[in-house]
Amino acid sequence: MRPFIAAIVLACLAGPALADTRTLCLLAVDAESGETLVDIGPGCDERVTPASTFKLAIALMGFDAAILQNASEPELPFEEGYVAWRPEWRQATTPTTWLRDSVVWYSQQVMLRLGEKRASDYLARFGYGNQDISGVAGEGDGLTHAWLSNSIAISPREEAAFMQRLVRRELGVSQKAYAMTATIASYGEQGDGWQVYGKTGAGLPRGTDGRLLRGKPYGWFVGWAEKDGRRVAFAKLVQASEKPKVPPGFTARDSLFEELFARGGPLEPAPQ
Repeated sequence: MRPFIAAIVLACLAGPALADTRTLCLLAVDAESGETLVDIGPGCDERVTPASTFKLAIALMGFDAAILQNASEPELPFEEGYVAWRPEWRQATTPTTWLRDSVVWYSQQVMLRLGEKRASDYLARFGYGNQDISGVAGEGDGLTHAWLSNSIAISPREEAAFMQRLVRRELGVSQKAYAMTATIASYGEQGDGWQVYGKTGAGLPRGTDGRLLRGKPYGWFVGWAEKDGRRVAFAKLVQASEKPKVPPGFTARDSLFEELFARGGPLEPAPQ
């Protein structure tokens, strides 16, 4: 095992006694060849809520269906009654600020404009997890809540495969949809010269009785990165050991930057 891979394994599998979160999965896949570059953790094939990583799917659908026009349009006004868990959500929002601030109500408005039939067709085309936007039985909340610890579930391996197909433009949407999604998902240059695109997410697990389990939330970071003609798709899923001080999606993102994109990391070609 190469030394930096061994170091990642030890850091990722450290339990709650050593860190606020533990890694359920860290995956990196060469987008061109499909070669698995990193595959660490016990939860890579376990489906959980996609949480706000689902915004990347919404962006592709929204731009393809011309509900979203560009990085700044449409600008939708905040209305009383919209979800406003964070103060920055209580203002007019554009596609760029939607992804940047992870604005739930903007996602809901795009999904309502798409409608269940079109959204279901897109998710089937994408092969997105269990493709279930029915929502909680009897509540009729699929279009507005399916990705929020609700009916949609996806594994880290499926997220990475979805990102790979996005990078390869194999999802059956317009070229504009791919390009604009990349524009609003950009994190700029990270680590050792990698251009990174992605989305964080955080959500609660559900118990066997269907109720949300408070505490121990999941944290996601999924996306892709480019450097010197190489393109890599990635997914990271963590779970907090208790209610965290830092949103677990941010923890997943920041640790992934260090684990994958630092100089001398696992994405560099192996020595000949």
